[in-house]
Amino acid sequence: MSKGKIFVAGIGPGGKEDITPAVLDAIAVSDVIVGYKYYFRFVENIIKPGTPCIDTGMKKERERALQAFEYAEQDKTVCVISSGDAGIYGMAPLVHEMKTERNSDVEVEVLPGISAFQKAAALLGCPVGHDFCVISLSDLMTPWDKIEKRIEAAATADFVTAVYNPKSKGRYWQLYRLQEIFLQYCSPETPVGYVRQAGRDEQEIKVTTLEKFDPEEVDMFTVVIIGNSQSYFSADNTFITPRGYYREDIDNGARNIGQDIMIRSFRTIDGELKDRDIALDKKWALLHAIHTTADFDMENILYTDESAVEKLHKQCRNGQIKYIISDVTMVVSGIRKGALERLGIEAKCYLYDPRVAALAEEKGVTRTQAGIRLAVAEHPDALFVFGNAPTALIELCELIRKDKAQPAGIIAAPVGFVNVRESKHMTKPFRHIPKLIVEGRKGGSNLAATLVNSILTLDDAAQLKPGKDM
Repeated sequence: MSKGKIFVAGIGPGGKEDITPAVLDAIAVSDVIVGYKYYFRFVENIIKPGTPCIDTGMKKERERALQAFEYAEQDKTVCVISSGDAGIYGMAPLVHEMKTERNSDVEVEVLPGISAFQKAAALLGCPVGHDFCVISLSDLMTPWDKIEKRIEAAATADFVTAVYNPKSKGRYWQLYRLQEIFLQYCSPETPVGYVRQAGRDEQEIKVTTLEKFDPEEVDMFTVVIIGNSQSYFSADNTFITPRGYYREDIDNGARNIGQDIMIRSFRTIDGELKDRDIALDKKWALLHAIHTTADFDMENILYTDESAVEKLHKQCRNGQIKYIISDVTMVVSGIRKGALERLGIEAKCYLYDPRVAALAEEKGVTRTQAGIRLAVAEHPDALFVFGNAPTALIELCELIRKDKAQPAGIIAAPVGFVNVRESKHMTKPFRHIPKLIVEGRKGGSNLAATLVNSILTLDDAAQLKPGKDM
């Protein structure tokens, strides 16, 4: 029976400070060191004098394992070294498979090391604080179609994803394809960090977003880490993926859960849009509209004037808009109270004002028309929002034409079959007034309210993090 032994050791990403004591001891007591010659320089000061260092060259892993067994079967202690962790894209699986194939009685012990993605993650901050996966883009031993399925699975499951072997001289396009797949399912603002030569003298660290990430800046010595829907950059560009501990209390935790669901929904919608190359403010309104209705036809029927959402948001922020007037109370109910309070805005509906019934009877108009007349008399420069009654929207258009109303903006989303489309056509010619219009017959109070909410929360659009006022 052989008394030889094979240590399969992960020497970490490069720096001696990242080599575990167990690996240091194994290298020091070994009679033979087997590995790729590039890695010998990281352990040369540990190897005992006169110890043979066997290099079989790049892509000669089987030859390395074979030589390790040949020496070990001569009762020698052999250390097979891998960079990072020997069990993660390293030599450990091959050595164990060869032991089985040879029916060898040589003892094999795997010693873990710090993986390159762990070192890269530590340098970036804490991007792998929650569920993560690691994918290699090398298709030498894995068909590309299988790799692509794994990429899509990682993106759809919202895993933090570390990417090994992202690029080489012969593999230039695979990382571009990975980015394309992730952008189908994840926010363009998803944090991305990449580290070249982690733990070595040539180390480089960079952070960016999924949309701005440039695969041309990556080579075979780089590890790329893509965040999940909860990942973010702190003020000092620390890459953070929260685990969920940082919750002030149960109520706040419940709110965060609701916001988390909304964030994931928005990012799902964003990934499924036919046209993602639209202005951020319009996209923010569109995401709200689809989230509320589950209707992707909103891409075709949500009209916004250029920069309308941005202009109205600025007016809300600087105090120019003090009132939001709606045609029905359901719209007011759907506008987030936290956002109104934060911005010092009051949302009102005159439908049940005691004066409305008398005015409607006197003038022979609907109650919603009468409500708009009263509202214009008291708040002619409000943001007017319609989610139900086309007659109310038509009334406002008439009052604008008579110079009795000067709205800060109009959200036109009445719903139904009579005069609905016409009321929206009447609204569009007022080019000096920022407008959001749900064209055609579709609309509704919930849709009108969510469009208001998109205006009030536009400052969250860049990070694609809705729901802070929920």
